[in-house]
Amino acid sequence: MKYSFLMVVFFMQSSLILAQQTPVFANYSYNTVIINPAHAGYFKDTDVTLVNTGFLNSVEGSPKNLSATVNMPLQSKHLGLAAGVAVDQIGVTTATSFFGSYAYKIFFDSEYAQGRWWAYDPNVLSFGITAGGTQYNEDLLSLSIENDPEFQQNINVFTPSFGIGILYNKDKIYWGISAPNLLRNSTLTDKKINLLNPYYTYFGYRFFTNKFEEIMINPSVLLKYVSGAPVQVDFNLMANYQNKVEIGAGYRTSETVNLLAGFHIGNNLKVLYNYSYALKNYNNINTHGLILNYRFGMGYEK
Repeated sequence: MKYSFLMVVFFMQSSLILAQQTPVFANYSYNTVIINPAHAGYFKDTDVTLVNTGFLNSVEGSPKNLSATVNMPLQSKHLGLAAGVAVDQIGVTTATSFFGSYAYKIFFDSEYAQGRWWAYDPNVLSFGITAGGTQYNEDLLSLSIENDPEFQQNINVFTPSFGIGILYNKDKIYWGISAPNLLRNSTLTDKKINLLNPYYTYFGYRFFTNKFEEIMINPSVLLKYVSGAPVQVDFNLMANYQNKVEIGAGYRTSETVNLLAGFHIGNNLKVLYNYSYALKNYNNINTHGLILNYRFGMGYEK
């Protein structure tokens, strides 16, 4: 109960809504459509991702997330769709979110007629839009805090969302920018809730350890901006051996280290484990995560 109370107080004072937090390293690295709708239809075949983070945490009231997304191309190679649902919990607060995304892709000439194993469309510019909503529930009465009017009524709020994004991918480089929710607080009726809506931009580069292109190294940077808060930066480094084994590490300027390891089962299924370690006790809670990723059709072609 002590931990739940502290979590809720911190949550309300910071005015930070769960669904607007930056996802953990493994989540947005392997499921980028959650922060940028321009990734809808990015892969050659339908891609399904299941994410489970925080459920092995030992601290009462610590953050937990369960989410599922589907990312698929349409018959026209220029069009893509994606959809997802997520449940976030922290203390007595639960946020259930859903979204649908649509993207239009413009292709440029490429020396790779069929793409490469690290990128299906080596030279493409994509524009995306997303829409959805979030149901916020705070079970404040369960805290049994008396003589405080702020805790005498539960909070139940639904808010719609609308966002845009752009992605450019050219062979070994990629760059994206997105604003997942442009509606801000205009649709809220409960003044106790203050949405801090993030803006993202990220850049990555792929290079190889030898001319056979067997091991891909992928350094990347993600920046998140929220009005009234310092810019948050993630520095990440991934290594992939022919879509068989993957490892990675990252550092977030909130003084968090992220580690990741995964392997492929056959050509279609990928299993990944992520661990987030807080360097300071006050800024986060160490979190375990698991990602299952299944790609239909030819899967992860070598």
